[in-house]
Amino acid sequence: MLSNRPNLTLLGTRGIALAALLAALLVAPVYGNQKNKKKDAAPAPPPEKSILEKLDYSLIVWPNPPQITRVKYLDFFSAQKVEAPPQTAARKKVSWMEKMAGGAAPPPREDTKPRFQLITPYGMAIDSKNRLYVADGQVGAVFIFDTETKDLDMIKNGIHASFGLIVGLALDDNDRLFVSDSGLHRVLVFSPQHKLETSITAGMADPGGIALDTENRFLYVADTALDQVLVYDADKFTLLRRIGTGGKNHFLTAPGDFAKPTNVAVDADGNLYVSDTLNNRIEIFDADGNFIRAFGKSGDGPDHFARPKGIAIDGDGHIWVADGVQDRIQCFNSDGKLLMYLGTHGMLPGQFRALAGLAIDRNNRIFTSEQFPGRVQMFRYITNKEALAEWERRQAAEKKDAEKQQPATQTSVSAPAPAANAAPKPEVKQ
Repeated sequence: MLSNRPNLTLLGTRGIALAALLAALLVAPVYGNQKNKKKDAAPAPPPEKSILEKLDYSLIVWPNPPQITRVKYLDFFSAQKVEAPPQTAARKKVSWMEKMAGGAAPPPREDTKPRFQLITPYGMAIDSKNRLYVADGQVGAVFIFDTETKDLDMIKNGIHASFGLIVGLALDDNDRLFVSDSGLHRVLVFSPQHKLETSITAGMADPGGIALDTENRFLYVADTALDQVLVYDADKFTLLRRIGTGGKNHFLTAPGDFAKPTNVAVDADGNLYVSDTLNNRIEIFDADGNFIRAFGKSGDGPDHFARPKGIAIDGDGHIWVADGVQDRIQCFNSDGKLLMYLGTHGMLPGQFRALAGLAIDRNNRIFTSEQFPGRVQMFRYITNKEALAEWERRQAAEKKDAEKQQPATQTSVSAPAPAANAAPKPEVKQ
């Protein structure tokens, strides 16, 4: 068979030498040009920062200046931190001849280990070490974030316990953790070391949000299927009583009854607050389960509810409510008067998508959980005392500036009139 390939055995010694020289002349200039181009090429520009990386989070406050700040945006939590790739030994430099022969070393391996991330976070709690606990039903785990370093620990399904669909979380003064599981119709109790101690099942159908009264030693469980709040002994785990009338298929509207209660909270006086979700209201009871009052009305604007869910009480006794349809959190005083609100639909800091859970810790940090982006946002509530101190500081500064501007011959100085854009004195009424 004829072939176009030259037969080197017929070329002789001179032919072989000539062929080698031609190969060198053809290959070397090509490699040399590539090397020069690489040397002369301008460095690639750094990747452009995203809008979230450009934002100065310290400027995200409510209400807008010059009003006195009452809420500051701090941070968010969504996933396990990215780990740096492992250190690799320095590799020998490969020559161009080795590259031509296919001897180039492979690129360094990147760390492709999957990270745990929030998907459908709901209930939250904060322990004595300021760690944030987040229940995620779809992941089937309780995420435990260090709020300073963002390091992550977890209580996992199939490893530390068996979970069906976890929803609510609560921690007592000793960091004992309570986890409501609507899928398996129970509340699990974990030790401070996250070891499963026991489960509570008596009388439950669909446990959701939970709260602890650490003074009276009550565990409150909102059961959405029963339209009731179940009250348990937080130490003996026995069912003490039920609040609300069950068995009416979410149609009851009378004071003291519920239509799908989703979340509960307890204030410093032991009063119970319940998100009566389908009735678009908040109901308040004393520690004995007696109805006190309710507030809220259906609507799609501030001072209205369209499916209230998460609920929490701040250090001043204000009632904060997360609205799942409006994607807004609203703050009320104890009489149900709207004091402020924040949030709208969106992904930026202070915006929400499918807002669900709400928690406030002893440091007055506010935590919100969202179902669609799978994240928890962290804010800081400025207390009445702090806001009043800031108002007095501004008043003193304005008076001092006014005194400096008075004529030197004037002997008496009257109190300056407040500036047109001065912040009003903070309301401290509960």
